[in-house]
Amino acid sequence: MISPNERKKIGFPLLASTNAEMKKYTEVYGLFVESGYSKELCEAYADAFLDNVKKPSPFDIVQIAALYDRIHDHKTAFFYLEKLTDKKISGDDRFFFCVEVLTVLGKIGNWREAENFRTHNISFLQKFSEKASLNMQAQLYMALALTDCAAKNYQQGLKLLKFGYKPQGSKDTTLLEIFITAVYIFAKAGDKEGLEGALHNADCCLALFKDFDFQWQSQYYRERIDNAANGIL
Repeated sequence: MISPNERKKIGFPLLASTNAEMKKYTEVYGLFVESGYSKELCEAYADAFLDNVKKPSPFDIVQIAALYDRIHDHKTAFFYLEKLTDKKISGDDRFFFCVEVLTVLGKIGNWREAENFRTHNISFLQKFSEKASLNMQAQLYMALALTDCAAKNYQQGLKLLKFGYKPQGSKDTTLLEIFITAVYIFAKAGDKEGLEGALHNADCCLALFKDFDFQWQSQYYRERIDNAANGIL
């Protein structure tokens, strides 16, 4: 979940209510800071910015889907994503929408729909990612890797994770996410030897973190690695 300052830069549908919206966002963000990803956080976010809003922003729709995805409620995540299916969106909104759709479809194993969606949007994604940040590129490649994994193209999925990401400092959760995704793909492939190596990489990466931004993150990422080793992402 992005910080209140980052959310303010994106803006809200009704500029006149920016202060009120920021107050609500800060309150919801407080739940994230305190406890991390949870059903309570998802419901509070949805209540504040989606379910009782006439025209919620594409950003909030994608972010609530990502929050539900984090607690393994892929059905609800996709329910919100479908609200943007027929909308004309572009730029960052379209990019993150595509990434989240591919991620969710990949995790639930709906590889045919994921591949069709990828084919329909790949031209946009390739062009957009050329100018995107390294972190955004990583999110795209992980989503594409999950699509291949769902189609049992495990080696192709693992190959996508080696796109040339460069570590971004001592608190690089994106690098950790890449390693966790590799653990998941090896687990789904039933490759015990590969899984052992991937687990070693993920464990070593986690061990590099001297501290986290939030107290709950250490245990959260430990559980992410363990779940990925059991084919749960």
